[in-house]
Amino acid sequence: MAQKSFHRTDRVSAQLRRELGTLVRDAVSEHGLPSVSVSDVEVTRDMAHAKVFVTALQPERAAEAIKGLKAVAPEVRYRLARAVNLRHVPELHFHYDDSVDRGERIENLLRDLPDTSAED
Repeated sequence: MAQKSFHRTDRVSAQLRRELGTLVRDAVSEHGLPSVSVSDVEVTRDMAHAKVFVTALQPERAAEAIKGLKAVAPEVRYRLARAVNLRHVPELHFHYDDSVDRGERIENLLRDLPDTSAED
């Protein structure tokens, strides 16, 4: 028998990512936090904890955004519990996803390299 390649934690992560996208956007506007968007959610195998990765439109204000999100995490979790049909909603842990920043930095470095293709 073939093993399922799409596990329950993957389905729950995807569902939480969709719901948290809206809930985090609402929390940001309600509490005047720097604008962020949810890039990924990783749920532990026992579904007790969820790492919520966010990217900031203003990377220099990322620390402020994460601090604010951690402060409103219980409220966001409560709203999440009302939005999803899970027996136990995982505890939310917000983390800054710097992969976009790293990608931009690499792109800028590559753009600044001298063009060697024109040489013979």
